[in-house]
Amino acid sequence: MKKVFLGIGALFILFVAGLVVLMTVDFNRLNKDTYYVHITSDGEVEEYKASDGQIFELYWYELPAINEKGEEMTLRFSAQKNLRHDAYLKLYVKKENEVSSYDEVQFDDMPAKVQKQLK
Repeated sequence: MKKVFLGIGALFILFVAGLVVLMTVDFNRLNKDTYYVHITSDGEVEEYKASDGQIFELYWYELPAINEKGEEMTLRFSAQKNLRHDAYLKLYVKKENEVSSYDEVQFDDMPAKVQKQLK
């Protein structure tokens, strides 16, 4: 009987640990290359209509991005709002040029090579 309770307890602990991992880990950022960009202009607005008739706006940006090694690449990504001018973003890139997510960062938090190129 003890073995049954130990087995059930172990399964419960694994289940709870799995839920915690699913709730806290952002898989859009996990094991992705990072690039940095400087927002200097408004994005191109694309409007689309949902099946219920509601109209949504998507803002597209195509900017030169720099990785931690100082290598430059032009990346195209979208945002659900017009991004703030003079903001610095950390882009998470998969499959060479597909941006999966981004975070706003402070200039001082970027690597030194990136700071030199984005000044």
